[in-house]
Amino acid sequence: MQFYKYFLCTLCVSLTVSAQEISNFIHIDQFGYQSDAPKVAVLSNPQIGYNASESYSPSSTIELRKASDNSVVFEASPEIWNNGDTHNQSGDQGWWFDFSEVTAVGNYYVFDSENNERSGEFYIGPGVYNEVMTAAGRMFYYNRCNAPKEEPFAQGWSDGDNFSQDTQTRYIFDQGNASLEKDLSGGWFDAGDYNKYVTFTNSTLHDLLSAFQENPQAFSDEWNIPESGNGIPDLLDEVKWELDWLFKMSNPDGSAHIKMGSRNFNENTLSPPSANFDTRFYGPTCTSASITIAGVFAHASIVFSELDGMEGYAQELLSKAIDSYNYVIPFVNSNSLETACDDGSIVSGDADRAAAAQIEELLIAAAYLYDITGDSIYNNYMVANALQSEPIQNSFWGPYKIAVQDALLLYATNPNGNQNLQNTIITSLTNAAVGNFNGFLGFNEDDLYRSFIPSFSYHWGSNNPKAGYATVNKQCIDANVFAANNQAFNQYIDEDIHYFHGVNPQGLVYLSNMYDFGADRSINEIYHSWFFDGTDYDNALTSPIGPAPGFVSGGPNATFTVPS
Repeated sequence: MQFYKYFLCTLCVSLTVSAQEISNFIHIDQFGYQSDAPKVAVLSNPQIGYNASESYSPSSTIELRKASDNSVVFEASPEIWNNGDTHNQSGDQGWWFDFSEVTAVGNYYVFDSENNERSGEFYIGPGVYNEVMTAAGRMFYYNRCNAPKEEPFAQGWSDGDNFSQDTQTRYIFDQGNASLEKDLSGGWFDAGDYNKYVTFTNSTLHDLLSAFQENPQAFSDEWNIPESGNGIPDLLDEVKWELDWLFKMSNPDGSAHIKMGSRNFNENTLSPPSANFDTRFYGPTCTSASITIAGVFAHASIVFSELDGMEGYAQELLSKAIDSYNYVIPFVNSNSLETACDDGSIVSGDADRAAAAQIEELLIAAAYLYDITGDSIYNNYMVANALQSEPIQNSFWGPYKIAVQDALLLYATNPNGNQNLQNTIITSLTNAAVGNFNGFLGFNEDDLYRSFIPSFSYHWGSNNPKAGYATVNKQCIDANVFAANNQAFNQYIDEDIHYFHGVNPQGLVYLSNMYDFGADRSINEIYHSWFFDGTDYDNALTSPIGPAPGFVSGGPNATFTVPS
Protein backbone atom coordinates (compact mmCIF):
# COMPACT_ATOMS: atom_id res chain seq x y z
CA MET A 1 0.00 0.00 0.00
CA GLN A 2 1.78 3.32 -0.26
CA PHE A 3 3.75 1.69 2.55
CA TYR A 4 6.81 3.47 3.80
CA LYS A 5 7.68 4.78 0.49
CA TYR A 6 11.36 5.12 -0.11
CA PHE A 7 14.61 5.90 1.70
CA LEU A 8 15.27 7.92 4.90
CA CYS A 9 18.19 10.28 4.45
CA THR A 10 20.36 11.30 7.38
CA LEU A 11 19.18 14.60 8.76
CA CYS A 12 21.70 17.46 8.89
CA VAL A 13 21.57 19.40 12.15
CA SER A 14 22.49 23.08 12.25
CA LEU A 15 24.21 24.10 15.48
CA THR A 16 22.12 27.25 15.67
CA VAL A 17 18.84 25.43 15.25
CA SER A 18 19.66 22.44 17.42
CA ALA A 19 20.10 24.76 20.37
CA GLN A 20 16.39 25.61 20.20
CA GLU A 21 13.85 23.42 21.92
CA ILE A 22 11.47 21.57 19.61
CA SER A 23 7.93 22.84 19.95
CA ASN A 24 5.08 20.88 21.52
CA PHE A 25 2.69 22.69 19.21
CA ILE A 26 4.10 22.04 15.73
CA HIS A 27 3.32 18.55 14.47
CA ILE A 28 5.15 17.26 11.39
CA ASP A 29 6.19 13.93 9.96
CA GLN A 30 9.43 13.64 11.86
CA PHE A 31 11.08 11.65 9.07
CA GLY A 32 9.84 13.79 6.19
CA TYR A 33 7.85 13.84 2.99
CA GLN A 34 8.16 12.73 -0.59
CA SER A 35 8.80 15.64 -2.93
CA ASP A 36 5.47 15.42 -4.75
CA ALA A 37 3.34 14.65 -1.68
CA PRO A 38 1.06 17.06 0.19
CA LYS A 39 2.94 18.51 3.15
CA VAL A 40 0.92 20.06 5.96
CA ALA A 41 2.10 20.79 9.48
CA VAL A 42 -0.56 20.84 12.20
CA LEU A 43 -0.29 23.64 14.77
CA SER A 44 -2.13 22.97 18.01
CA ASN A 45 -3.50 24.97 20.92
CA PRO A 46 -4.52 22.60 23.75
CA GLN A 47 -7.92 23.23 25.32
CA ILE A 48 -8.97 20.00 27.04
CA GLY A 49 -6.87 17.20 28.49
CA TYR A 50 -3.58 16.65 30.31
CA ASN A 51 -1.90 19.55 28.46
CA ALA A 52 -4.76 22.06 28.78
CA SER A 53 -2.54 24.42 30.78
CA GLU A 54 -0.35 24.98 27.73
CA SER A 55 -1.33 27.46 25.05
CA TYR A 56 -0.17 28.61 21.65
CA SER A 57 -1.38 31.12 19.10
CA PRO A 58 0.64 31.06 15.89
CA SER A 59 2.03 34.12 14.16
CA SER A 60 0.33 35.46 11.07
CA THR A 61 3.17 34.01 9.00
CA ILE A 62 4.82 30.62 9.45
CA GLU A 63 8.12 29.83 7.76
CA LEU A 64 9.75 26.79 6.25
CA ARG A 65 13.51 27.04 6.66
CA LYS A 66 16.40 25.14 5.19
CA ALA A 67 18.26 23.28 7.92
CA SER A 68 21.73 23.84 6.46
CA ASP A 69 21.73 27.64 6.71
CA ASN A 70 18.38 28.57 8.35
CA SER A 71 17.30 30.46 5.24
CA VAL A 72 13.58 30.95 4.65
CA VAL A 73 12.49 29.01 1.56
CA PHE A 74 8.72 29.38 1.98
CA GLU A 75 6.26 31.27 4.16
CA ALA A 76 2.49 31.41 4.40
CA SER A 77 -0.33 32.20 6.77
CA PRO A 78 -1.61 29.23 8.76
CA GLU A 79 -5.19 28.21 7.97
CA ILE A 80 -7.40 28.02 11.05
CA TRP A 81 -9.08 24.63 11.37
CA ASN A 82 -12.88 24.43 11.51
CA ASN A 83 -13.43 28.09 12.38
CA GLY A 84 -11.48 27.75 15.60
CA ASP A 85 -13.57 24.94 17.08
CA THR A 86 -12.03 22.48 19.47
CA HIS A 87 -11.34 19.07 17.95
CA ASN A 88 -13.34 16.68 20.11
CA GLN A 89 -10.99 13.68 19.77
CA SER A 90 -7.85 15.53 20.89
CA GLY A 91 -9.19 18.50 22.85
CA ASP A 92 -7.12 20.90 20.70
CA GLN A 93 -7.78 23.93 18.58
CA GLY A 94 -5.55 24.14 15.56
CA TRP A 95 -4.25 25.45 12.27
CA TRP A 96 -2.77 23.94 9.13
CA PHE A 97 0.44 25.21 7.57
CA ASP A 98 0.58 23.94 3.98
CA PHE A 99 4.03 23.90 2.38
CA SER A 100 3.24 21.36 -0.35
CA GLU A 101 4.72 23.53 -3.07
CA VAL A 102 8.21 22.98 -1.66
CA THR A 103 9.62 20.03 -3.58
CA ALA A 104 13.38 20.60 -3.57
CA VAL A 105 15.34 17.78 -1.98
CA GLY A 106 16.80 18.77 1.34
CA ASN A 107 16.44 19.04 5.11
CA TYR A 108 14.02 21.57 6.56
CA TYR A 109 12.15 22.70 9.65
CA VAL A 110 8.98 24.70 10.33
CA PHE A 111 9.51 27.94 12.28
CA ASP A 112 7.28 30.50 13.97
CA SER A 113 9.72 33.38 14.38
CA GLU A 114 7.53 35.64 16.51
CA ASN A 115 6.85 32.91 19.08
CA ASN A 116 10.26 31.26 18.65
CA GLU A 117 8.59 27.88 18.15
CA ARG A 118 10.12 25.39 15.74
CA SER A 119 9.71 21.83 14.61
CA GLY A 120 12.44 19.25 14.43
CA GLU A 121 14.25 18.75 11.15
CA PHE A 122 12.87 16.51 8.44
CA TYR A 123 13.78 15.45 4.92
CA ILE A 124 11.98 16.17 1.66
CA GLY A 125 12.90 13.90 -1.20
CA PRO A 126 12.74 10.40 -2.60
CA GLY A 127 13.14 7.34 -0.41
CA VAL A 128 12.25 9.11 2.78
CA TYR A 129 10.73 6.11 4.59
CA ASN A 130 12.79 3.11 3.49
CA GLU A 131 14.95 2.87 6.58
CA VAL A 132 11.92 3.45 8.77
CA MET A 133 10.13 0.55 7.12
CA THR A 134 13.22 -1.62 7.53
CA ALA A 135 13.28 -0.85 11.25
CA ALA A 136 9.60 -1.79 11.49
CA GLY A 137 10.25 -5.03 9.60
CA ARG A 138 13.25 -5.91 11.77
CA MET A 139 10.91 -5.88 14.76
CA PHE A 140 9.95 -9.41 13.73
CA TYR A 141 13.59 -10.47 13.95
CA TYR A 142 13.81 -9.20 17.53
CA ASN A 143 10.59 -11.07 18.29
CA ARG A 144 11.92 -14.41 17.03
CA CYS A 145 11.61 -17.21 19.51
CA ASN A 146 14.34 -19.89 19.74
CA ALA A 147 16.92 -17.78 17.95
CA PRO A 148 19.93 -15.95 19.38
CA LYS A 149 20.27 -12.26 18.64
CA GLU A 150 23.90 -11.95 17.58
CA GLU A 151 25.94 -9.21 16.01
CA PRO A 152 26.01 -7.83 13.39
CA PHE A 153 22.28 -8.49 13.21
CA ALA A 154 21.38 -7.55 16.79
CA GLN A 155 22.61 -3.96 16.39
CA GLY A 156 22.96 -3.54 20.15
CA TRP A 157 20.11 -5.82 21.30
CA SER A 158 22.15 -8.99 21.66
CA ASP A 159 20.85 -12.04 23.48
CA GLY A 160 21.66 -15.74 23.54
CA ASP A 161 19.47 -18.52 22.30
CA ASN A 162 16.17 -18.65 24.13
CA PHE A 163 13.43 -21.05 25.14
CA SER A 164 15.34 -24.21 24.25
CA GLN A 165 12.63 -25.97 26.25
CA ASP A 166 10.27 -25.44 23.30
CA THR A 167 11.79 -28.54 21.70
CA GLN A 168 10.16 -30.56 24.50
CA THR A 169 6.79 -28.92 24.96
CA ARG A 170 4.27 -30.81 27.11
CA TYR A 171 0.51 -31.12 26.59
CA ILE A 172 -1.23 -28.81 29.05
CA PHE A 173 -3.91 -31.40 29.99
CA ASP A 174 -1.49 -34.31 30.45
CA GLN A 175 1.62 -32.61 31.77
CA GLY A 176 3.34 -35.73 33.08
CA ASN A 177 3.10 -37.66 29.83
CA ALA A 178 6.51 -37.44 28.14
CA SER A 179 5.24 -39.43 25.16
CA LEU A 180 3.17 -36.42 24.11
CA GLU A 181 6.12 -34.05 23.97
CA LYS A 182 6.35 -31.96 20.81
CA ASP A 183 9.05 -29.84 19.26
CA LEU A 184 7.24 -26.50 18.89
CA SER A 185 10.30 -24.31 18.53
CA GLY A 186 10.41 -21.36 16.20
CA GLY A 187 7.95 -18.63 15.34
CA TRP A 188 7.59 -15.21 16.92
CA PHE A 189 6.73 -14.14 20.43
CA ASP A 190 3.15 -12.94 20.19
CA ALA A 191 3.68 -9.32 21.17
CA GLY A 192 4.21 -8.25 24.76
CA ASP A 193 4.37 -11.80 26.08
CA TYR A 194 6.58 -14.72 25.09
CA ASN A 195 3.71 -17.09 24.22
CA LYS A 196 2.82 -18.15 20.68
CA TYR A 197 -0.73 -18.26 19.34
CA VAL A 198 -1.89 -19.79 16.07
CA THR A 199 -5.10 -17.80 15.56
CA PHE A 200 -3.37 -14.51 16.34
CA THR A 201 -1.14 -14.97 13.29
CA ASN A 202 -4.07 -14.71 10.91
CA SER A 203 -4.17 -10.97 10.25
CA THR A 204 -0.42 -10.51 10.67
CA LEU A 205 0.63 -13.01 8.04
CA HIS A 206 -2.09 -12.13 5.55
CA ASP A 207 -1.25 -8.44 5.83
CA LEU A 208 2.47 -9.06 5.31
CA LEU A 209 1.85 -11.34 2.34
CA SER A 210 -0.57 -8.87 0.77
CA ALA A 211 1.87 -6.01 1.33
CA PHE A 212 4.54 -7.94 -0.56
CA GLN A 213 2.17 -8.82 -3.39
CA GLU A 214 1.10 -5.22 -3.84
CA ASN A 215 4.60 -3.77 -3.99
CA PRO A 216 7.37 -6.40 -4.00
CA GLN A 217 9.96 -3.80 -5.00
CA ALA A 218 9.52 -2.13 -1.63
CA PHE A 219 11.04 -5.11 0.19
CA SER A 220 14.74 -5.72 -0.10
CA ASP A 221 17.04 -8.59 0.81
CA GLU A 222 19.13 -6.20 2.91
CA TRP A 223 17.45 -5.86 6.31
CA ASN A 224 20.54 -7.17 8.10
CA ILE A 225 18.93 -10.32 9.41
CA PRO A 226 20.66 -13.75 9.26
CA GLU A 227 18.96 -14.60 5.94
CA SER A 228 19.86 -11.33 4.21
CA GLY A 229 21.51 -11.90 0.86
CA ASN A 230 19.89 -15.30 0.25
CA GLY A 231 17.94 -14.06 -2.76
CA ILE A 232 14.61 -13.96 -0.92
CA PRO A 233 13.19 -10.63 0.28
CA ASP A 234 13.77 -10.42 4.01
CA LEU A 235 10.08 -9.79 4.68
CA LEU A 236 9.38 -13.27 3.32
CA ASP A 237 12.25 -14.76 5.32
CA GLU A 238 10.48 -13.47 8.41
CA VAL A 239 7.13 -14.79 7.19
CA LYS A 240 8.74 -18.20 6.61
CA TRP A 241 10.11 -18.19 10.16
CA GLU A 242 6.52 -18.04 11.40
CA LEU A 243 5.14 -20.45 8.80
CA ASP A 244 7.71 -23.09 9.77
CA TRP A 245 6.47 -22.90 13.35
CA LEU A 246 2.85 -23.21 12.20
CA PHE A 247 3.79 -26.44 10.42
CA LYS A 248 4.85 -27.78 13.82
CA MET A 249 1.59 -26.70 15.44
CA SER A 250 -0.35 -28.67 12.82
CA ASN A 251 -0.92 -32.43 12.77
CA PRO A 252 -0.95 -34.79 9.76
CA ASP A 253 -4.76 -35.00 9.77
CA GLY A 254 -5.08 -31.20 9.39
CA SER A 255 -5.90 -30.50 13.02
CA ALA A 256 -3.86 -27.78 14.73
CA HIS A 257 -3.11 -26.77 18.30
CA ILE A 258 -4.43 -23.38 19.23
CA LYS A 259 -1.47 -22.00 21.21
CA MET A 260 1.57 -22.74 23.34
CA GLY A 261 3.28 -21.05 26.24
CA SER A 262 3.44 -20.86 30.02
CA ARG A 263 0.83 -22.08 32.48
CA ASN A 264 0.94 -19.09 34.85
CA PHE A 265 2.22 -15.54 35.17
CA ASN A 266 5.16 -16.57 37.36
CA GLU A 267 6.87 -18.68 34.71
CA ASN A 268 9.06 -17.50 31.83
CA THR A 269 8.74 -13.80 32.63
CA LEU A 270 12.41 -12.85 32.84
CA SER A 271 14.36 -10.40 30.70
CA PRO A 272 16.11 -11.00 28.35
CA PRO A 273 14.41 -13.95 26.66
CA SER A 274 17.44 -16.22 27.12
CA ALA A 275 16.94 -16.13 30.91
CA ASN A 276 13.81 -18.30 30.78
CA PHE A 277 13.89 -22.09 31.25
CA ASP A 278 10.49 -23.09 32.68
CA THR A 279 8.70 -25.89 30.81
CA ARG A 280 6.23 -24.69 28.20
CA PHE A 281 2.99 -26.32 27.19
CA TYR A 282 0.77 -26.63 24.15
CA GLY A 283 -2.99 -26.47 24.12
CA PRO A 284 -5.63 -28.65 22.47
CA THR A 285 -6.45 -28.73 18.78
CA CYS A 286 -9.15 -26.38 17.62
CA THR A 287 -11.00 -25.79 14.37
CA SER A 288 -10.16 -22.08 14.53
CA ALA A 289 -6.45 -22.95 14.42
CA SER A 290 -6.91 -25.20 11.40
CA ILE A 291 -8.88 -22.47 9.64
CA THR A 292 -6.07 -20.00 10.27
CA ILE A 293 -3.49 -22.40 8.84
CA ALA A 294 -5.67 -23.23 5.82
CA GLY A 295 -6.00 -19.58 4.85
CA VAL A 296 -2.48 -18.43 5.66
CA PHE A 297 -0.80 -21.40 3.96
CA ALA A 298 -2.93 -21.09 0.84
CA HIS A 299 -2.06 -17.41 0.57
CA ALA A 300 1.62 -18.05 1.27
CA SER A 301 1.77 -20.81 -1.33
CA ILE A 302 0.89 -18.28 -4.01
CA VAL A 303 3.63 -15.91 -2.90
CA PHE A 304 6.37 -18.50 -2.45
CA SER A 305 5.53 -20.29 -5.71
CA GLU A 306 6.81 -17.23 -7.55
CA LEU A 307 10.25 -17.33 -5.91
CA ASP A 308 13.05 -19.22 -7.59
CA GLY A 309 13.93 -22.32 -5.62
CA MET A 310 10.87 -22.14 -3.37
CA GLU A 311 8.44 -24.06 -5.56
CA GLY A 312 8.74 -27.18 -3.40
CA TYR A 313 8.06 -25.21 -0.24
CA ALA A 314 5.05 -23.61 -1.90
CA GLN A 315 3.68 -27.06 -2.69
CA GLU A 316 4.12 -28.13 0.94
CA LEU A 317 2.18 -25.06 2.01
CA LEU A 318 -0.59 -25.82 -0.45
CA SER A 319 -0.86 -29.45 0.66
CA LYS A 320 -1.10 -28.42 4.31
CA ALA A 321 -3.70 -25.76 3.46
CA ILE A 322 -5.85 -28.35 1.71
CA ASP A 323 -5.48 -30.85 4.57
CA SER A 324 -6.45 -28.19 7.10
CA TYR A 325 -9.43 -27.08 5.02
CA ASN A 326 -10.63 -30.66 4.60
CA TYR A 327 -10.27 -31.27 8.33
CA VAL A 328 -12.57 -28.37 9.17
CA ILE A 329 -15.35 -28.83 6.64
CA PRO A 330 -17.10 -31.68 8.52
CA PHE A 331 -17.28 -29.42 11.59
CA VAL A 332 -18.84 -26.71 9.44
CA ASN A 333 -21.36 -29.08 7.88
CA SER A 334 -22.39 -30.51 11.25
CA ASN A 335 -22.55 -27.09 12.91
CA SER A 336 -20.00 -28.25 15.49
CA LEU A 337 -17.12 -25.79 15.15
CA GLU A 338 -15.06 -25.69 18.33
CA THR A 339 -15.37 -22.37 20.14
CA ALA A 340 -14.10 -23.06 23.67
CA CYS A 341 -10.66 -24.62 23.16
CA ASP A 342 -8.72 -22.05 25.17
CA ASP A 343 -9.72 -22.22 28.83
CA GLY A 344 -6.82 -20.09 30.05
CA SER A 345 -4.71 -23.00 31.29
CA ILE A 346 -1.98 -21.44 29.18
CA VAL A 347 -1.77 -17.74 29.96
CA SER A 348 -2.68 -15.30 28.60
CA GLY A 349 -4.76 -14.13 25.63
CA ASP A 350 -7.97 -16.00 24.75
CA ALA A 351 -7.24 -17.39 21.27
CA ASP A 352 -10.75 -18.79 20.63
CA ARG A 353 -12.97 -17.69 17.75
CA ALA A 354 -16.78 -17.71 17.66
CA ALA A 355 -18.39 -20.02 15.13
CA ALA A 356 -19.52 -17.15 12.90
CA ALA A 357 -16.00 -15.74 12.86
CA GLN A 358 -14.60 -19.15 11.89
CA ILE A 359 -17.05 -19.53 9.01
CA GLU A 360 -16.08 -16.05 7.85
CA GLU A 361 -12.34 -16.68 8.15
CA LEU A 362 -12.70 -19.92 6.19
CA LEU A 363 -13.73 -17.70 3.27
CA ILE A 364 -10.08 -16.62 3.15
CA ALA A 365 -8.90 -20.17 2.64
CA ALA A 366 -11.64 -20.90 0.12
CA ALA A 367 -10.86 -17.82 -1.97
CA TYR A 368 -7.13 -18.52 -2.17
CA LEU A 369 -7.56 -22.26 -2.71
CA TYR A 370 -10.07 -21.61 -5.49
CA ASP A 371 -7.66 -19.15 -7.07
CA ILE A 372 -4.90 -21.79 -7.02
CA THR A 373 -6.77 -25.00 -7.80
CA GLY A 374 -10.01 -24.00 -9.49
CA ASP A 375 -11.72 -26.77 -7.52
CA SER A 376 -15.47 -26.18 -7.34
CA ILE A 377 -15.69 -27.17 -3.66
CA TYR A 378 -14.05 -23.86 -2.75
CA ASN A 379 -16.29 -21.91 -5.08
CA ASN A 380 -19.31 -23.59 -3.54
CA TYR A 381 -18.19 -22.51 -0.07
CA MET A 382 -17.81 -18.92 -1.23
CA VAL A 383 -21.26 -18.87 -2.77
CA ALA A 384 -22.84 -20.46 0.30
CA ASN A 385 -21.20 -18.24 2.92
CA ALA A 386 -19.84 -14.97 1.54
CA LEU A 387 -23.16 -13.14 1.81
CA GLN A 388 -23.07 -13.66 5.59
CA SER A 389 -19.67 -11.98 5.94
CA GLU A 390 -19.66 -8.63 7.68
CA PRO A 391 -18.56 -6.54 4.67
CA ILE A 392 -21.51 -7.87 2.65
CA GLN A 393 -24.15 -8.39 5.31
CA ASN A 394 -23.56 -5.12 7.19
CA SER A 395 -22.08 -3.10 4.32
CA PHE A 396 -19.15 -2.29 6.57
CA TRP A 397 -15.78 -2.39 4.82
CA GLY A 398 -13.68 -1.43 7.78
CA PRO A 399 -10.31 -2.02 9.45
CA TYR A 400 -11.13 -5.09 11.50
CA LYS A 401 -11.38 -7.78 8.81
CA ILE A 402 -8.82 -6.74 6.23
CA ALA A 403 -7.86 -10.32 5.30
CA VAL A 404 -11.50 -11.30 4.73
CA GLN A 405 -12.00 -8.24 2.54
CA ASP A 406 -8.85 -9.01 0.55
CA ALA A 407 -10.14 -12.54 -0.01
CA LEU A 408 -13.54 -11.29 -1.19
CA LEU A 409 -11.87 -8.93 -3.64
CA LEU A 410 -9.59 -11.71 -4.89
CA TYR A 411 -12.64 -13.86 -5.53
CA ALA A 412 -14.32 -10.96 -7.33
CA THR A 413 -11.51 -11.00 -9.92
CA ASN A 414 -11.51 -14.78 -10.44
CA PRO A 415 -12.62 -15.41 -14.06
CA ASN A 416 -14.39 -18.59 -12.99
CA GLY A 417 -16.20 -17.15 -9.99
CA ASN A 418 -19.94 -16.85 -9.56
CA GLN A 419 -20.86 -13.66 -11.37
CA ASN A 420 -23.75 -12.77 -9.08
CA LEU A 421 -21.55 -13.06 -6.01
CA GLN A 422 -18.76 -11.14 -7.70
CA ASN A 423 -21.16 -8.32 -8.59
CA THR A 424 -22.47 -8.28 -5.03
CA ILE A 425 -18.94 -7.93 -3.62
CA ILE A 426 -17.99 -5.08 -5.92
CA THR A 427 -21.34 -3.33 -5.47
CA SER A 428 -20.97 -3.57 -1.70
CA LEU A 429 -17.52 -1.95 -1.71
CA THR A 430 -18.64 0.63 -4.25
CA ASN A 431 -21.57 1.66 -2.09
CA ALA A 432 -19.29 1.90 0.93
CA ALA A 433 -16.76 4.02 -0.96
CA VAL A 434 -19.31 6.36 -2.51
CA GLY A 435 -21.50 6.63 0.59
CA ASN A 436 -18.58 6.88 3.03
CA PHE A 437 -21.02 6.54 5.89
CA ASN A 438 -18.43 6.67 8.66
CA GLY A 439 -16.21 9.25 6.99
CA PHE A 440 -12.97 7.29 6.71
CA LEU A 441 -12.85 6.62 2.97
CA GLY A 442 -10.90 9.44 1.38
CA PHE A 443 -9.33 12.46 3.03
CA ASN A 444 -11.60 13.98 5.67
CA GLU A 445 -11.10 17.50 7.02
CA ASP A 446 -13.05 16.65 10.19
CA ASP A 447 -9.81 15.55 11.86
CA LEU A 448 -7.50 18.34 12.95
CA TYR A 449 -4.63 15.86 12.67
CA ARG A 450 -5.68 14.89 9.13
CA SER A 451 -6.11 11.15 9.68
CA PHE A 452 -9.77 10.71 10.51
CA ILE A 453 -11.18 7.58 12.10
CA PRO A 454 -14.50 7.27 13.94
CA SER A 455 -14.25 7.81 17.66
CA PHE A 456 -15.40 4.26 18.32
CA SER A 457 -12.05 3.00 17.00
CA TYR A 458 -9.96 4.83 19.60
CA HIS A 459 -10.11 1.80 21.86
CA TRP A 460 -7.43 -0.48 23.29
CA GLY A 461 -4.88 -1.09 20.52
CA SER A 462 -6.28 1.72 18.36
CA ASN A 463 -3.19 1.89 16.17
CA ASN A 464 -4.25 -1.42 14.64
CA PRO A 465 -7.51 -0.09 13.17
CA LYS A 466 -5.81 3.26 12.57
CA ALA A 467 -3.55 1.56 10.04
CA GLY A 468 -6.40 -0.64 8.88
CA TYR A 469 -8.47 2.32 7.76
CA ALA A 470 -5.66 3.29 5.40
CA THR A 471 -5.63 -0.26 4.06
CA VAL A 472 -9.36 -0.05 3.30
CA ASN A 473 -8.63 3.07 1.27
CA LYS A 474 -6.02 1.05 -0.61
CA GLN A 475 -8.59 -1.68 -1.25
CA CYS A 476 -10.85 0.94 -2.83
CA ILE A 477 -8.00 2.04 -5.10
CA ASP A 478 -7.04 -1.50 -6.10
CA ALA A 479 -10.63 -2.47 -6.86
CA ASN A 480 -11.14 0.85 -8.68
CA VAL A 481 -14.67 1.08 -7.34
CA PHE A 482 -14.76 4.90 -7.22
CA ALA A 483 -12.01 6.06 -9.57
CA ALA A 484 -12.94 9.72 -9.25
CA ASN A 485 -11.97 9.54 -5.58
CA ASN A 486 -8.68 7.64 -5.94
CA GLN A 487 -6.61 10.73 -5.23
CA ALA A 488 -8.50 11.27 -1.98
CA PHE A 489 -8.07 7.60 -1.03
CA ASN A 490 -4.37 7.92 -1.70
CA GLN A 491 -4.11 11.11 0.35
CA TYR A 492 -5.74 9.33 3.28
CA ILE A 493 -2.99 6.70 3.12
CA ASP A 494 -0.27 9.35 3.10
CA GLU A 495 -1.82 11.24 6.01
CA ASP A 496 -2.17 8.01 7.97
CA ILE A 497 1.57 7.43 7.60
CA HIS A 498 2.23 10.98 8.80
CA TYR A 499 0.03 10.28 11.84
CA PHE A 500 2.27 7.36 12.83
CA HIS A 501 5.32 9.56 12.27
CA GLY A 502 4.30 12.41 14.56
CA VAL A 503 1.29 14.26 13.14
CA ASN A 504 -0.85 13.26 16.09
CA PRO A 505 -1.99 14.96 19.31
CA GLN A 506 0.93 13.48 21.27
CA GLY A 507 3.49 14.65 18.74
CA LEU A 508 5.06 11.19 18.95
CA VAL A 509 6.44 8.74 16.44
CA TYR A 510 4.38 5.68 17.36
CA LEU A 511 7.27 3.31 16.69
CA SER A 512 9.64 2.56 19.55
CA ASN A 513 13.08 4.12 19.94
CA MET A 514 13.40 5.63 16.46
CA TYR A 515 15.86 8.41 17.39
CA ASP A 516 18.66 6.95 15.29
CA PHE A 517 16.35 7.09 12.28
CA GLY A 518 15.49 10.78 12.57
CA ALA A 519 12.69 10.93 15.14
CA ASP A 520 12.69 13.85 17.58
CA ARG A 521 10.09 12.34 19.91
CA SER A 522 9.46 8.61 19.78
CA ILE A 523 7.79 5.97 21.92
CA ASN A 524 10.28 5.37 24.73
CA GLU A 525 8.63 2.42 26.47
CA ILE A 526 6.48 -0.46 25.27
CA TYR A 527 4.86 -3.36 27.08
CA HIS A 528 7.09 -6.36 26.37
CA SER A 529 8.55 -9.02 28.63
CA TRP A 530 12.01 -8.37 27.17
CA PHE A 531 11.78 -4.60 27.62
CA PHE A 532 10.02 -4.70 30.96
CA ASP A 533 9.99 -2.02 33.69
CA GLY A 534 13.24 -1.79 35.59
CA THR A 535 15.31 -3.72 33.03
CA ASP A 536 18.16 -2.29 30.97
CA TYR A 537 15.68 -2.20 28.09
CA ASP A 538 12.96 -0.26 29.87
CA ASN A 539 13.19 3.26 28.44
CA ALA A 540 14.89 4.62 25.34
CA LEU A 541 16.03 7.78 27.16
CA THR A 542 16.60 6.75 30.77
CA SER A 543 17.69 3.09 30.76
CA PRO A 544 21.07 1.77 29.54
CA ILE A 545 19.76 0.22 26.31
CA GLY A 546 16.04 0.85 25.85
CA PRO A 547 13.64 -1.17 23.72
CA ALA A 548 14.61 -2.26 20.22
CA PRO A 549 13.47 0.04 17.40
CA GLY A 550 10.42 -0.45 15.24
CA PHE A 551 7.76 -1.87 17.57
CA VAL A 552 4.43 -0.14 16.94
CA SER A 553 2.75 0.87 20.17
CA GLY A 554 -0.90 0.20 20.91
CA GLY A 555 -1.96 3.82 20.51
CA PRO A 556 -4.44 6.11 22.25
CA ASN A 557 -7.30 4.56 24.18
CA ALA A 558 -10.27 6.80 24.88
CA THR A 559 -11.41 4.66 27.83
CA PHE A 560 -8.00 4.37 29.50
CA THR A 561 -7.70 5.48 33.11
CA VAL A 562 -4.66 5.33 35.36
CA PRO A 563 -5.27 2.68 38.04
CA SER A 564 -4.80 3.62 41.66
